[in-house]
Amino acid sequence: MAGLTGGKLVAKTLATEGVQTIFTLCGAHVMDIYSGCLDEGIRIIDVRHEQTAAHAADAWTRLTGVPGVAVVTAGPGVTDAVTGVANAYRAQVPMLLIGGQAPIRNLLKGGLQEMNSVDMMRPITKFSGTVFDTVRIPEMIGLALREACNGRPGPSFLEIPQDVLDREVEENEVRVPVQSRSQCRLTGDRKLVARAAGLIAKAQRPALIAGTQVWSCRAVEQLRLFVERAGIPTYLNGAARGCLPVDSPHAFNRTRKFALSKADVVLVIGTPFDFRLGYGSRIAEGAKIIQVDLDYAELCHNRDVEVAIQADAGAFLEDLEGAVSPAGGTRQWLDELRTMETELLERESRFLSSDAVPIHPLRLAREIDAFLRDDSILIADGGDTVTMSASVIRPRGPGQWLDPGPLGTLGVGTPFAIAAKAAMPGRDVVVLFGDGAFGLTGFDYDTLIRFNLPMVGIVANNGAWNQVRYVQLLKYGPQKGNTANLLHSLRYDRIIEAMGGHGEHVTEPGEIRAALDRARNSGKPSCVNVLVDRETFSSSTRDLTIYK
Repeated sequence: MAGLTGGKLVAKTLATEGVQTIFTLCGAHVMDIYSGCLDEGIRIIDVRHEQTAAHAADAWTRLTGVPGVAVVTAGPGVTDAVTGVANAYRAQVPMLLIGGQAPIRNLLKGGLQEMNSVDMMRPITKFSGTVFDTVRIPEMIGLALREACNGRPGPSFLEIPQDVLDREVEENEVRVPVQSRSQCRLTGDRKLVARAAGLIAKAQRPALIAGTQVWSCRAVEQLRLFVERAGIPTYLNGAARGCLPVDSPHAFNRTRKFALSKADVVLVIGTPFDFRLGYGSRIAEGAKIIQVDLDYAELCHNRDVEVAIQADAGAFLEDLEGAVSPAGGTRQWLDELRTMETELLERESRFLSSDAVPIHPLRLAREIDAFLRDDSILIADGGDTVTMSASVIRPRGPGQWLDPGPLGTLGVGTPFAIAAKAAMPGRDVVVLFGDGAFGLTGFDYDTLIRFNLPMVGIVANNGAWNQVRYVQLLKYGPQKGNTANLLHSLRYDRIIEAMGGHGEHVTEPGEIRAALDRARNSGKPSCVNVLVDRETFSSSTRDLTIYK
């Protein structure tokens, strides 16, 4: 029988799991995996920083539903990837990080890049372990992926020492799992579903918050059918943005604070009571809450709940849609909220159409929204500018809005774009960066350019870490408030041009759309550097919402 090295077993197992691409930064500890990937036809995208590799694997999972995989070398290769893994952990994204390690024969001797990565990764992963025997590589990869998808999804880390990867074994010694994970869905308790339906039937002012698990469970159609049948106003949170059509009469975004403060029944699906909901305090004290989550530990966490159901979002919505009566008593409530949405939009209109210089961030957001195509994937990577833009920029479909998630990690923009164009090369990809966020992983535009992955990046350049700056100014005044939060208004467009991409520099509002069109038509990774007003802040930043 033919011999297989550990690296080839890694690749063969990944191919069986449906993995088509890995993201990596080279290192001698893991190079046999590359040999195996070439044999199996798995594409290798090498990046400039391991954080980028981890973020790209995260985005691959979000977009395709197939766990993304990053491969990094030992020691600093793993530590550089920690931020990306931690972000995936808080965002509930099942991905796999494979890390190198010094040879087993040299462990605890002080080998090159030797460190205890497994214990370091354990708090931010669903599974963290080492492969000590080459023949067990397929089994351990299957275990890591299974745990990543178990209950509340999240990343897994698998460490494979160099001599385990390099060792050759006979093919008949190894079993490569054909199916290492179940495709079943967790269904909710039928009695609890019936109780939830009863509460909704009696509600005069219901509201639904649909969170990330609606998208990760691929419950888009189930959501649409339920909200149409129940006539319930719906607010989309996190990765669920885009899961209802932009013209849906049941989709709202500007009135969430008001609706939650007045609602008598609130259905929360697949999003925790974290800072985004004021740890549950933004929902009216007397409201009856129905909470649905894959993670039992999130149920009733931070807020008392009338009906708490552990379930897959799609399975739950199917059951609930069959249990509720057609909408009847919510028309007045829907009309009230729609009127308020219109009024709030009108209040913003002067900013959305502002010709002020520096450019108002809402004017930039309006131009980006108009620029998006039906298939555009919008990636949001920034602080206050992205916060302001979120109510204006409307993803046109499910899975077409990517942001870091609740960890608030800046620097995801370029890595997410790499994954989006690699996974869906025919799709339009647009990234909105803050200038601070761009500086964290922007050098990986080199990867976009090397792999010919055209996209449109837009830097909202206000020369500051403005979300933090506002708080500092409020707390310490102008003498101390600008400490450690100001940046140069760099010509990021010229940096990308120097790499071989396309650059545009915009200082006037009337120039934005033409610059965006030229960037898209260039057929290159592009950077549109837009100078925006440093003294404009979002309402949530002014209210200190994220810190409450």
